[in-house]
Amino acid sequence: MVTIVDYKAFQKENGEEFYSLVVQGGIEAIKSKESGRTYLTARTTTMACTFNEITCKSLVGSQLPGMIQKVEVEPYDYTDRKTGEIIELTHRYEYLSDEDAIINDNVIKQEEVY
Repeated sequence: MVTIVDYKAFQKENGEEFYSLVVQGGIEAIKSKESGRTYLTARTTTMACTFNEITCKSLVGSQLPGMIQKVEVEPYDYTDRKTGEIIELTHRYEYLSDEDAIINDNVIKQEEVY
């Protein structure tokens, strides 16, 4: 299950405002690469929606079946808001419904043969 924990307003190129829901997965124990110590975290991502601000606000606290999955992507630069440090990332997180998770776990991906 994921929980809607917030929403964010964005602006299209034409100036029109739209909203995305911020969803968070369950608690995970992760081992730090630097210190080797274990800490707790929860994966978070945004989901586009067609709702207005009032609806988005009312949905905070609601739960959806599914999970947040780490997805490999082309490298991109990310600026840490706290430190200003720019780092290169090769992944992002996205919401995956229970149905999509079953399909991903049970379908063999097609490989390119040359």
